[in-house]
Amino acid sequence: MEPPDGPPGIGHCMRSFEPYMEANHRVENPVVHISLNPSPKDKLSDEQLERIAREYLKKLGYGNQPYIIYKHEDIGRPHLHILTTCINEQGRKINDFQIWKRSWSICRHLERKYGLHPAEKQDYAYRQPLTAVDYKASDLKRQIANVVKGVLQQYRFQSLKELKAVLGLYRVTLEEIRGQAAGRDYAGLVYAATDEKGNRVGLGIKSSSIGKSTGLPALQRKIGMNKSWMKKHPPSPELRQAIAETLRSAPTKEAFVNALKMRDIDAVLWQNDAGYLYGVTYIDHRSRCVFKGSALGKECSATAINRQYHPSEYEDTHYPGQENRHTAGDGMSFSEAMLDLFTLESYPHPFLEDPEPRNPYGRKKKKKKKGQQL
Repeated sequence: MEPPDGPPGIGHCMRSFEPYMEANHRVENPVVHISLNPSPKDKLSDEQLERIAREYLKKLGYGNQPYIIYKHEDIGRPHLHILTTCINEQGRKINDFQIWKRSWSICRHLERKYGLHPAEKQDYAYRQPLTAVDYKASDLKRQIANVVKGVLQQYRFQSLKELKAVLGLYRVTLEEIRGQAAGRDYAGLVYAATDEKGNRVGLGIKSSSIGKSTGLPALQRKIGMNKSWMKKHPPSPELRQAIAETLRSAPTKEAFVNALKMRDIDAVLWQNDAGYLYGVTYIDHRSRCVFKGSALGKECSATAINRQYHPSEYEDTHYPGQENRHTAGDGMSFSEAMLDLFTLESYPHPFLEDPEPRNPYGRKKKKKKKGQQL
């Protein structure tokens, strides 16, 4: 229902989601993001696109939820983004088992019903919904493979840390393993599932068992291509403005993260055991691009978030009798600039916390030696 003072804004949309999200706090990711990407050959009006999106949601099981549908043309053709919640009016989580298969079937049905051009392979990859891994299920390897391949097809990132941030949304983690074997250096990647709190569970899966496209050499090439593309397509001013506005208005870090979700942006906060924030990664689901906070400007950096929610820790300090006059070129104090420079956010692979990582494939059972009894 449209509010009396005009079209609904982000605040009105957030309020319509709140009763559902409050009804079940056990669901870690209550917000669902879906993309519908018709063929460029299909010339559809806004009314037709809306009708298709509503029918899609109804058949998928989300038709009775509050949802937001908006059209974008940032990839050179019209496509839809849908934001809804996976919690129903009774506070129960909507069944999302094999949602990607059901989505594929629904899309094929809608193509036939409305006379649309069949989706090509790249179109289907873009619209395929990704679902969080359930580590308790028996098909864990298949779930992890689906998430990894889906993320690699749909998102642009410029480091392994940024890739890990996106994978984490779907309860998958990434570990880089380096060492020596038979006198030769080796490097590889291992993927594993995580629980609701982000802790790794179960055995790791070698990238080679998923596919060459998920291995370290392939990802290095992909990162290089992504950097070239994103250099020509910098983040939009609207993205920076949305993050900065949300940071100023949200009373807590948790509220900041939740409010950004409503704007179709995920903020992954990198914190140490003491709760200190040393980095932030933003995942813009509209452009399907991932950015580290400092790349979007000082107003979006981890330092800005720390200053907003822990101002006492950022009061100007200086030696007795010495004024703090040193400033960086962008107006930041020298201490702030140094903090930004040396945060782990700047390192290529800051997620390797242990200098001697544990066996990525899990513990190996010791074989009992068989011997002759005397």
